[in-house]
Amino acid sequence: MSSNILTSLLSDYEQKKRKAELDFENKKSELYKKFPRLQEIENELNSIAITETKNILFGNTSSLKTLHLKLDQLKKERDKIIGENNISQEFLQPSYECNICKDTGYIKSGTSATTMCSCLKQKLLDISYNKSNISNLKKENFNTFNENIFSDKISGNFQISPRQNILNIKKKCIEFINNFDNSETHNLLFTGNTGLGKTFMSNCIANELINKGKNVFYQTAPVLLETVIDNKFNKYKNSNNDDFYKNILETDLLIIDDLGTECLNSMKLSELFTILNTRLLNLNNKVTKTIISTNLGIDNIFNTYEERIGSRIAGFYDIYYFFGDDLRFKRN
Repeated sequence: MSSNILTSLLSDYEQKKRKAELDFENKKSELYKKFPRLQEIENELNSIAITETKNILFGNTSSLKTLHLKLDQLKKERDKIIGENNISQEFLQPSYECNICKDTGYIKSGTSATTMCSCLKQKLLDISYNKSNISNLKKENFNTFNENIFSDKISGNFQISPRQNILNIKKKCIEFINNFDNSETHNLLFTGNTGLGKTFMSNCIANELINKGKNVFYQTAPVLLETVIDNKFNKYKNSNNDDFYKNILETDLLIIDDLGTECLNSMKLSELFTILNTRLLNLNNKVTKTIISTNLGIDNIFNTYEERIGSRIAGFYDIYYFFGDDLRFKRN
C-alpha cells in the first residue's frame, strides 16, 4: 500500500477531526449561553476529577467517597436539565464521521497498542483496488431498492414472478448481513443474465456491511485473477501490490463479479480454488465470506471449472437465480 496514499488519507482524517471538534465547541458555547448551569456543572465535574486524581497520587483516599457522591449528584442534575429541555445529542458530543476511531483512523487495542480502524482500511481498499467497482454504493443500496421495476408476471420456468423472486432474494441477503459473523452462514452465488440486478444486490450488501465496520474487497474475476498472476510473477515491480493477495484472502467480504468472463488457464483455476478454499477455512479465527456474481448456472460452473471448484460452490454457497427483463433501461 502506497505510503503517500496513507499520508494523504490521514491528513484528511485530521481535518475532519478538527472540524468535528470545532463545530462541537461552537454548539456547546451556544448551549451554555442558553443553559449557564450546564457550564457550571462541567466546570465542577472537571475540578472534582482533578482533585480526585491528586488525592489518588498522594494517597489521600479518605475523601474519595465524598467526591464520588458529588460527581453522581452533578451528573444527575446535568441529565435532568438535558432531558427536561430535549437537548439534542449533537450539542453533547462531537459528530465524527466514524464514531469508532473518532476520525483518527486508528483505535486502541489492549493497553497501548493501536490498530487501523475498519473505516481507514476500507478507504485504502477503495483507492488501491476497488476503484470504480464500489463507487455506486451511494445510489445502489437498500434505500434505493425499487421492487416496482421488476415484473409481477409469473415465469413459467420458475413458477414465480421476478418481483417476488427479487423480494425473496432481498430477504435472504438481509439474513446474510445479520448473520455475517456466524461461521455457519453460507456464502452467496448470484446467477442470471446481465442486467437483472446481481451487481445492484451485491452493492446493497457491501454498503450495509461497510456501515457495520466490515471491509469489502470488490473486483471482477478477470482483473482479480490477472492481478494475482501478475503479482506472483512480479510484473508490478514499481507498484505497491505486495498486500493484494493478503487482502483477497483476509478481507471480511470478497465480491467476485463477472465470474466466467475471464480467459481461463490452469494457473488461474489453481488460484481461484486457493482463494475460494482459503476463505472457506476462516483462518486466524476470522470469519470471511464471499459473494460470486456470474452469468453461469451451477451446471455450467461444473463444466467450465474443475470439479473441486464446483463442489466448493455447490456445498458452501447459497445459490440465487435472477431472471426477468433487462432492468438497465428501467432504472432512473
